[in-house]
Amino acid sequence: MTLTRIFVLLMLLFSAMAVSAEPRVLLDAPAVNLTDFRIGYYIDDSRELTYTQIRDRSFRETASTASLGTNARVAWYKVIMENTSGMELALDIQMPHAYHVKSVAFYEERNGQLVRSETLDLDNLADSHIMYRGVAVYPVSLPADSVTTVYVRSFAYSHQWFALNIFDQEHSRKALVGTNNDVALLVGMMLALVFYNFLLYFATSKLENIFYSFYLVSGLVWIALSYGLVASLFDVYGEQVFMLNISLITMPIFLVLFMMAIFETKTRYTTEHRWLQALLLPLFVVLVWGLFDISAALKPASTLAVIMMLITLSVTFSLLRKGNPLAKFFLIGHGFFVIFNVMAVLFYKGLIEPTYVASHGVGIGIMLEALMLAFIISHRIKILEDIRASQDELKKQAATDPLTRLYNRRYFFAEAGYLMEVAKAHQQPLAILAIDIDRFKQVNDSHGHAVGDQVIITLARTLKAQSRNKDLLARFGGEEFVMLLPETDTEQALACAERVRAAIAAQRIAASPTEQLTLTVSIGVTSVNLTTDSIETALNRADQALYEAKHKGRDQVCLNNDNQTTEPGVTQNP
Repeated sequence: MTLTRIFVLLMLLFSAMAVSAEPRVLLDAPAVNLTDFRIGYYIDDSRELTYTQIRDRSFRETASTASLGTNARVAWYKVIMENTSGMELALDIQMPHAYHVKSVAFYEERNGQLVRSETLDLDNLADSHIMYRGVAVYPVSLPADSVTTVYVRSFAYSHQWFALNIFDQEHSRKALVGTNNDVALLVGMMLALVFYNFLLYFATSKLENIFYSFYLVSGLVWIALSYGLVASLFDVYGEQVFMLNISLITMPIFLVLFMMAIFETKTRYTTEHRWLQALLLPLFVVLVWGLFDISAALKPASTLAVIMMLITLSVTFSLLRKGNPLAKFFLIGHGFFVIFNVMAVLFYKGLIEPTYVASHGVGIGIMLEALMLAFIISHRIKILEDIRASQDELKKQAATDPLTRLYNRRYFFAEAGYLMEVAKAHQQPLAILAIDIDRFKQVNDSHGHAVGDQVIITLARTLKAQSRNKDLLARFGGEEFVMLLPETDTEQALACAERVRAAIAAQRIAASPTEQLTLTVSIGVTSVNLTTDSIETALNRADQALYEAKHKGRDQVCLNNDNQTTEPGVTQNP
């Protein structure tokens, strides 16, 4: 009998210890600003337990901020508040992530009796007035020297991500005013990137800009939805916005499409391209599934995210080994994304303690990767510009004479044909000068090719100085040069030729420390008949005039129009 009594007493003692071991929130001052305290939780697998039934269940202890994973769609939380301040306290219990659940209910109990209850159905907010900018605010009055227990029933769409705060009236207002400022900053930065990349697409027509923009749109929609910005700005909740969680599926789709476009895997890396294509298949299947049942489609999202990260990282490492210049930058950005998303997945599954970084891991990862992808696009543009500049330089080299940097014969004929068409269209005169250095062979024979090159360079420099921006100047080879003069009649062409001849005659070239050379040229002039001439026939007439100038003693200008040659100073109309 004695043993039985001892056993009963021990059981009563253990029961009393268990009851007393329930976490309590001690309130001993009128100022209350609690965001980290201990509460109890119970997972309702049946989803049907009532307040009366839950009171008899055994609650497990947890922090006021917790994540219970995807298998805890309905959970009950128990908050025991003991007012030892000596005065009545008017407090607010805030549930900052109420926008994320399907419904939430509060049951206020004192002295074992239900004092008040409030149910918040996010699909029907007309029956409740405790929702403010996505935060459920349950007001409670605690009499002095009393114990009040509040049961909170949370019905989540997918994963049970939960937090409770207890504030006095002043701290409650401050908390509500400062809600989601950090998320608004993230979304604002991403919107700026979206706008910039749409402009880039219209400027370049590159698909990677479109895929990156839609990746950003998907990311910012998910961030704004999951972290309460949509609820805060637009005051919308429940099923009407929960469908937007499909952006969590579209985001990796556009990321994979971006990889295909930026790395050009279809044409350059066929093996990696097939892996990315294989990854797109289950993503599209889940996307279609989500269009019909987004809650069910989100269940395998974490597992699919892990597969996606492994494949994209493997592809990036492969591209890095093959020498792709953009792979290292993508690896850095995607590495940030993977690290922070792994933290978020562990948090959502309730495997790690809740922290700001863990709870906002997806948003932080998306933002860091988005910034690096923006850098990759800018870097690729720079690479393409460098390639284009190199191509332009090669084209310029192919079109110019390496010694004088004037255009060569090939470029002259191509550009002269265009200028002739322009002259025809606008009925403007066009003239040609054929220029040849006098006795150039003697210079080479007497002083060597180095001095001869200096003579040619000096002539080219003088021709540039005497020409206009719209004139076409070319070296035809050896000591022969040609000038095509748009909007220039015969009289103007003769005047130009005489200025050129005089300017060249005034030049002095050092053949040695004690000897200077003078330089003269012979110039043939002709006007182009826009009706009957081609560039070749007009150039032949200019050459004939040049030969006539040579025959008459050099260092002079001769004109050939209508197969007639005259001395300079005599003007003939064509």
